[in-house]
Amino acid sequence: MSELETKENAAPSANDWGSRSHVHTLLLMAVTVAGIYFCYRLAAPFIPAFTGALALAVMFAPLYRRLEPKVKYPNLAAAICVLAAALIVVVPATFVAERIIGEAARGAQTVKTMVESEEWRRSLEGHPLIAPVVQWIEQQFDLPDMINNATSWLTSAASSFLQGSVLQLIGVVLTFYIFFYFLRDRGAALEWIRSLSPLPAEDMNRMFDGVGDTVHATIYGTFVVAIVQGTLGGLMFWWLGLPAPLLWGMVMALLAVVPVLGAFIIWIPAAIFLFLAGSEGKALLLTLWGAIVVGGIDNLLYPMLVGSRLKMHTVIAFVSIVGGLIVFGPSGLILGPVIFTVTRLLLEIWSSQNKAEKENEKAG
Repeated sequence: MSELETKENAAPSANDWGSRSHVHTLLLMAVTVAGIYFCYRLAAPFIPAFTGALALAVMFAPLYRRLEPKVKYPNLAAAICVLAAALIVVVPATFVAERIIGEAARGAQTVKTMVESEEWRRSLEGHPLIAPVVQWIEQQFDLPDMINNATSWLTSAASSFLQGSVLQLIGVVLTFYIFFYFLRDRGAALEWIRSLSPLPAEDMNRMFDGVGDTVHATIYGTFVVAIVQGTLGGLMFWWLGLPAPLLWGMVMALLAVVPVLGAFIIWIPAAIFLFLAGSEGKALLLTLWGAIVVGGIDNLLYPMLVGSRLKMHTVIAFVSIVGGLIVFGPSGLILGPVIFTVTRLLLEIWSSQNKAEKENEKAG
């Protein structure tokens, strides 16, 4: 056999095999990326349910860890946690939502009547210093038209809420369905994530702890504190006889969730309204209650509920929460801080690895 035939029949060189392997790797990566993208598109409608399930799983994980060894059946322990969450979260939320819708409609109608009857103007006649401000507001804004629009919006919002109750019920059921499996299969899910990650086990554990601390701090340090602030503000509104106390309490709670904003955006105008209406004592009481109790409860509860687990800088917290709301909707209240935390931890890991490599180079 000639030398040329021998070369043709010889096995492919290592470079040839390397080239083929490279092409196969790129093809596999392309198909994987495409699969991940389409999986994301399929899962995108369920992001609110996944986010709610994640939040509930973090909240009820301690209860599940206590129940699992006692009942000896993971399914039963997860089912008990789901039932407890439904009783604690869904039932009160449903009751409050129904009451808020009614109060919103009645409150808007009350304000509309006051504006149309010019009762608010008569209450300001005894305050000549404010008269120019009132005249300027009337020149710049059409108050009756604004009130009518607000009333129409509240009515349509209530109608939309009732019409969408079926879809909301489906979303709640789906959230608790995912929540069940988040509790029962959390160990297997974390191990699967570890198997896919190129990071060492120590860094992955740090990542999981960071996400858990972020969700814990967001729920307890943000949501719970905001609910307490809104409840205290609403109770004072009710005690002072102000209209729609439940509605305004809920608004104060929502505003308290966002850093920089707060419940003061509601109770300060209410105190001014009471003062202008001649109720100086009530105005002073509301001001003291809002400034000392509602405003100071954050400094008392946050260390008790969160401790040293997490404390975001105000700017980072504001960007993560508001940006999360803009990008993801209500789910962004949790997803925004979680994304910031994961990115921060990845950057810290990257920085520590670079630092170690530079130290090794100097030592070598």
